[in-house]
Amino acid sequence: MHYAAPSSLPSDYAILSRYAGHNGDAHEDDSDAEERERDSLLPPEDEERPGRRSSLPPPFIRPLNPTIAPISARDKSLGPVPTENTPLLNPLVPRIEEEVDAPGHDSETTLSRRVWEEIKILVKYTLPVFGSHVLEYSLVVASVISIGHLSTTALAAATLGSMTASVTGLSIVQGFASALDTMLPSAWTSSEPKLVGLWAQRMAVVMAACLIPILFVWFNAESILLFLKQEPEVAHLAGIYLKWTSIGLPAYMFNSISRRYFQSQGLFTVPTRIIMVVAPINAVLNYFLVWGPKPFSLGFIGAPIATAISFNLISIASIIYGVFFVPRTAWYPISRRSFTSLGILVQLGLSGAAQVCSEWWSWELVGLAASLLGPAALATQSVLLVSASTTFQAPFALSVATSVRVGNLLGEENAKRAGIAANSSLLVTLAIASIASTMFMIFRKSWGHLFNDDPAVVELVASILPLVALFQVFDGLGATTGGILRARGKQFTGAMLNLSGYYLIGIPFGLWLAFKRDMGLAGLWIGLTVSLVFVATIGAYLCLGADWEREVEKVRVRLAADKRAEQRAGAQQHV
Repeated sequence: MHYAAPSSLPSDYAILSRYAGHNGDAHEDDSDAEERERDSLLPPEDEERPGRRSSLPPPFIRPLNPTIAPISARDKSLGPVPTENTPLLNPLVPRIEEEVDAPGHDSETTLSRRVWEEIKILVKYTLPVFGSHVLEYSLVVASVISIGHLSTTALAAATLGSMTASVTGLSIVQGFASALDTMLPSAWTSSEPKLVGLWAQRMAVVMAACLIPILFVWFNAESILLFLKQEPEVAHLAGIYLKWTSIGLPAYMFNSISRRYFQSQGLFTVPTRIIMVVAPINAVLNYFLVWGPKPFSLGFIGAPIATAISFNLISIASIIYGVFFVPRTAWYPISRRSFTSLGILVQLGLSGAAQVCSEWWSWELVGLAASLLGPAALATQSVLLVSASTTFQAPFALSVATSVRVGNLLGEENAKRAGIAANSSLLVTLAIASIASTMFMIFRKSWGHLFNDDPAVVELVASILPLVALFQVFDGLGATTGGILRARGKQFTGAMLNLSGYYLIGIPFGLWLAFKRDMGLAGLWIGLTVSLVFVATIGAYLCLGADWEREVEKVRVRLAADKRAEQRAGAQQHV
């Protein structure tokens, strides 16, 4: 989710545009171009706790409809059958319909068979997630294409505005939303599925509070950019871009919540179906609002307005889908409880924001360093960045699927299956990475021609692609282990890994190689590779050595606290 975030795309295209201008008619100035385990997840029994880059899925994949299974039918590995003395008594437990979760199934199958079963489940979950991310990519691509044909200055302004939006807003939103990867999947398969809706409402409250400082920065962006010595005209247009983009920011926040609301219930195809409808509408809006007839044409501001409208359309469609086409098993009536127990979301959200932002910002920093190496290096950086970003989408989608699957199994108190699912996801990651690595190695000498025909750029791309091929494995593992850590509520651990891997080891090493050892762009990418190796290796070690029984206990205690809070709230209403 770091450098492949949709918001990074304008900078990629702008870099190439400015490079082309440098060698053609434009003549632009290129220089402008845990082991703290988060104990808050374990409230005392007598205390209520308040709480990287940003193929369509086959249309025949049917939604994973939630079902209700008697608790008596649970697998023995899920723990003891509740009695009248069990705090979380509930005769019905929501399940995501998977044959492997049938009672007694694990006792009749070998370990290798269970691994293969989990691989198939993860692939099934990953496909629609991958499709939704690719389609979301198209929203920004349409905007970039529209603005790119106006002028180089307009494209540079959109690039600067998009980068500012990513650094000061979108990365923070995604980081805070990652707290729901911990809370929602386990709540759905627990005895209290309506906690899914309650935690989603609480996150909406937290996100609303985050809106204030983000909007303050966006509406004062021009002054901030001028202070940072940006060109006055570009800074002015970038400020306008951010003001109009802010129309879609609340919807962007809502979509980050609603997507996880659906995915935690196994409804992975819902966000994909919605964005499949909105994506072509976005393309039409970009044409009419930027280049259309005069009554509709708005020029530069038409692109951010089109994107903002598209985000709002996604929000409206999500509400309609959730109200009329999805069972309300997970919904919790809006009440005062929506404004309580926010502490745990703030804690997880801050850690998640640190995890996401540290990764996104590190790639922006590397891009800035590449701009100091000359136009050829800058154009090559764009080619490599777009390439690595594209291949990252598959393991990132897998990380989302893994987070949901592991979280669901923790909510079912199925510790053994949770561990198998986590380890199986690492195997799938290695398979995906091997395909990407092989592709880069086979086509490395001609890969640069997909983006630029300048011999210097093509040659430099070919010389660095082996490094990109090498870190595909570690980049994918880093994404997948991040999903496992989110399912376990260890965003803080992920944040510390990223901060240490990128800012203490990889980036300083890469800068030293690039500028002190005169290795240029290759030195920067060696530093990035070292960062990814560190993050992936430590992350895999933490995931392979996880105590899944303890993770189940953490979920059980957290849900028990919510149950007691619900009982107290009900008692107060009765009085």
